[in-house]
Amino acid sequence: MDQNKQIYCFKVLLVAGIAFGSRSLELSNKNVWMYSIARYVLYILTVRAMHGACAVVYDLVHHKRPLDAQLLSKVNVNHAGMFAAVAGFLLFNEQTFIDKSFFFILIATVVTKFPEIEKKKKDSLNYAVWMACSYFEGYLVHILPSDGAKFFGFLENMRVYEDRQGVVFPVRKLFIVATKSLYSPPQLEDLNPPDRIDVAKVEACSPLTEIEKNVAGVRNRIYKNFAYKIYRPGRLPVYLSAIGGTPMYTLYKVLRNRDLSQEIAGINREETVSDFFKALRSIIAKSPECRDKCELIYFDDTDRDQNLADVLLNRIRELEPNFEEIIAQRSPRRARVPRAPAAHARV
Repeated sequence: MDQNKQIYCFKVLLVAGIAFGSRSLELSNKNVWMYSIARYVLYILTVRAMHGACAVVYDLVHHKRPLDAQLLSKVNVNHAGMFAAVAGFLLFNEQTFIDKSFFFILIATVVTKFPEIEKKKKDSLNYAVWMACSYFEGYLVHILPSDGAKFFGFLENMRVYEDRQGVVFPVRKLFIVATKSLYSPPQLEDLNPPDRIDVAKVEACSPLTEIEKNVAGVRNRIYKNFAYKIYRPGRLPVYLSAIGGTPMYTLYKVLRNRDLSQEIAGINREETVSDFFKALRSIIAKSPECRDKCELIYFDDTDRDQNLADVLLNRIRELEPNFEEIIAQRSPRRARVPRAPAAHARV
């Protein structure tokens, strides 16, 4: 028997002991007991449903998010089935659903929920800070700064790639992309809008030079990040180095397994991404070797009108307003303008 089941059994025994040991409770009328328990179960489930409904309404109004399957997935099927069964039981026995005690329970629940507001925010922040530190120490410090020996650093790695492939990176930074859903595909091109040839698209190229290090008991561990190009109909492609937010994807997989993630199931995903970016940005800014070498990109993959290629292009335009001229001047091999993204092979 696992821990949760054991704790539940202890609760049952405690309630049974209080019920049979109390002299103020009338145990002779079983019908009254059944109706009262059913009614209070209905109250508790209603309070929980109201909390979930408020969260959904907040997403709909504040984030302008459509009522899609992802929002509806927050509904607990077991609770919904229990609610229907209890309501049917009371209805069949012609019992009232709500009496005046429900409103006192509702008020008391709202009052007791207040201290949890800051706690959940702190929990979310703690997860985000931990993930940011882990990502920085476990990945960025291995692929950004020079090790003074075999690897001369991320910027030099990009210059070598430019010379080898005959391309140009208008912005020499590592673009780290985190999505609203926390999902991160194996390649960022999987986030392209499907069945659209009239919009800009991201396509993976060959990786930059691989970095081999002995880390944490593993010899010859390989670190690498990919170059991408953004195809634009009728215009020259734009090259950049980018990677998905792997810590966010790890959290995404954890949250999908409800049996393993009950402790963090209630965290706000959007706030977690925001806190992760805030913490990671602060950590990078404190590192002389990594400062100004990363650009953090937030992409709403739940909005079908959003296009990752456009989001990346807008950020490149902010960082380097003259990127079109840079591409035209330094890319003689790319003088022929592509007509459609699907017509090109990878570099």
